[in-house]
Amino acid sequence: MGLHTSEPMVSICCITYNQASFIRDAIEGFINQKTDFFYEVLIHDDASTDGTAEVIQEYAENYPGLIFPILQAENQYSKGLANISGTFNFPRARGRYIAMCEGDDYWTNPYKLQRQVDYMEANPGCSLCFHSAVVEVQGRAFTERSMRPYRGSRRVSSEEMIDKSSGYPTASLLFRSGMVRKLPEFYVQAPIADIPLQLLAASRGYGYYMDELMCVYRLGGAESWTTLMKQGDYRKKQQDYAVEMRRMYQSFDEETGGRFHHTVEHAARRLVFLTHVNTKNYDEVLDRRNREFYRELNLRTRFFIRLERMAPGLYGRLWRLFHGKV
Repeated sequence: MGLHTSEPMVSICCITYNQASFIRDAIEGFINQKTDFFYEVLIHDDASTDGTAEVIQEYAENYPGLIFPILQAENQYSKGLANISGTFNFPRARGRYIAMCEGDDYWTNPYKLQRQVDYMEANPGCSLCFHSAVVEVQGRAFTERSMRPYRGSRRVSSEEMIDKSSGYPTASLLFRSGMVRKLPEFYVQAPIADIPLQLLAASRGYGYYMDELMCVYRLGGAESWTTLMKQGDYRKKQQDYAVEMRRMYQSFDEETGGRFHHTVEHAARRLVFLTHVNTKNYDEVLDRRNREFYRELNLRTRFFIRLERMAPGLYGRLWRLFHGKV
């Protein structure tokens, strides 16, 4: 790592809000990268109230040629601006590549950037490079302990990136910055950023997956999208999310001239199915029409769906015991 006497090869884009307990881990993961090229760190803090901005400012003062923060005085997300990265970080990125990492996640391998850039430089047809992640649960949850979308490092086709049964860790994504210089409508209007970003990459080339745990994905943080989604009328939020995401898929289909039409339709159906899982709409989950998606769920999830369906009292007691509610 060094100060920027020339244009950076990579722009690390980080967005954060009320993540004072985590942001140091993220920034340390950035500044400890060992590379033979220069890179920059672009952090956007959305008017945190817990001291996150002060931590970012401290690092920016200690690394003035490396870390470039935007510290908002007013929360932009609450004003209706969901596309924070596309509005504040992507336009100022000077690097040939962009690496993503949100403020509650962090990188664990100091050679992560070097390895990803080396691959992308040697393979101009590759539009997205990503890897697996350790899942670090905040609180209690029944979940997998890693995000490992494939078994073994390999090339991933455009169709696989669009229609996949396992998500890609956001903190693993690296792509060419030219891809986001002019963002299409389906990206700007989407309620989340990671899936449309992957669709955008799929429309431009293939992906490459490195089957190595090089970052940590924190699940269940107080200000994470997943946690905030569960507050209030969760069922209504999930229904609205499904509608917005289906609209996003349709817009992507139009943007790409129907080139991936059947793949897009299948991916949209899976997303709607997963909202039924999240809201425990088990009539739909167990409907024969959704059997292929049901079989994609891990064994633990299928077990608890069946248990809750057939023995709700026992399921409730186990849930309370696990969460310490007894």
